[in-house]
Amino acid sequence: MHPSPSPKEELNRIIESARRLGVEIDEEEALQWLTAMAAVQHDEITVDARHGVYGHKVSLLDFTPEDLAHFRQVGQIVEIPDQPGVVETALALSGSAAQSKIQTYPGDCDYFERVNIKAPSKAEACRILGETLRQKVLSTASGDTYRFIEVKLGSYPFDGLRDGKPVKKGAPISWSLADVQAAQIVVQDSQGNPNILTWEEMAQEPGWTKLDWVIACPPRKQLANASNNLDVTWEAPDGTILPLDGQLDPYFQEVYLEAESIPLFTKLAKQVAADAMDQYVEQLEKEVKKYVTKSLNYGKAAKRMYNVFRLKGLYSEAAYLRELFDEPATILYQISALVRTVDEASASGSEINQETITEQLDELILGAIEVLEGAQEKQIVRRLLRLRTLINDPSRKREQEVLEAQAELMDEVNAFFYDRLMAVQSIRTYIETLQQ
Repeated sequence: MHPSPSPKEELNRIIESARRLGVEIDEEEALQWLTAMAAVQHDEITVDARHGVYGHKVSLLDFTPEDLAHFRQVGQIVEIPDQPGVVETALALSGSAAQSKIQTYPGDCDYFERVNIKAPSKAEACRILGETLRQKVLSTASGDTYRFIEVKLGSYPFDGLRDGKPVKKGAPISWSLADVQAAQIVVQDSQGNPNILTWEEMAQEPGWTKLDWVIACPPRKQLANASNNLDVTWEAPDGTILPLDGQLDPYFQEVYLEAESIPLFTKLAKQVAADAMDQYVEQLEKEVKKYVTKSLNYGKAAKRMYNVFRLKGLYSEAAYLRELFDEPATILYQISALVRTVDEASASGSEINQETITEQLDELILGAIEVLEGAQEKQIVRRLLRLRTLINDPSRKREQEVLEAQAELMDEVNAFFYDRLMAVQSIRTYIETLQQ
């Protein structure tokens, strides 16, 4: 029986693959990370007292406090505020924003917030949630540094048509600012009859709850999509806690921004299922499978694989992916996301400074020039320049330019990640198993 390879031996195997592809790996830093990961307990929570943040130790190993002030500033826009004795919250970074040490070019600015509502009944908790969300949307509709995009609340009770487009029973309902202001939407049923779905009614079964903005916070003035994914619970008078969407989310990827919320986090963490990590990994692997089979996006697949590998103990493969996210070409992933962000920031009614939007487009163009070559560079830069001239044009022509620019950029991102994922035999085998 052969002895298991040491972390150093595993790392050397990955480094050899990386070098063949021109991917640079800091061997000393990677080995330190591998050693730290090997010592992590599966439910270990760490507090960074100096910076006032906390989370699962695995998450904090990938987080740098360098941009903490910026993230807290954006957090003031997206967070659901506490209401003493009624609503208590714990705001966290998630996604690539929570992995700022390794994700040099994050696509979005994602937040996650635990919202616990104390109420005499579930119905009252749902009513409070609906009222709180509506007030949040109306108070952050538009400003110099932000613009509200949409909120998800409730699910369609039947198959039908909304604004001429088909909607499926059980799918989450998206509400624009106008919809929230009206507090209702109209959906045609299969017989063609109009049905009014009110905000108050839909809040009684909130389901997946998420808010989205475009932000351009100083001093950066860099545009980004900022989202806040809520995990809402009802706390009954007897102390029983019930997730309003049916399941309490685990805590393996967030970095919580305020140490004052530790008591709430601790209370809710006790309610997380014993097999929460297994369920979380299973869900991530379903998403990876989707992105390597049906909805091809090897960039998104790589980001999810990184979380899968580090939680399943495949640390050498995770270390390799850490380095991929720092490669200059991955800026194309960020550019693709920001093309849509620029479009939303410049939409009718936006108060975001036009100069900020133009400067952001200029940065995208320079970024593309830096990492692309030849015909690919010319094509994508030409398209971004065309989008720059259309920035004040709300026509379908601009919409088409945005879609085509995103598609071309994602083709480049897919090619980059596909080549580098499939070049490492263990990762290739993992992907091919999911594709079967």
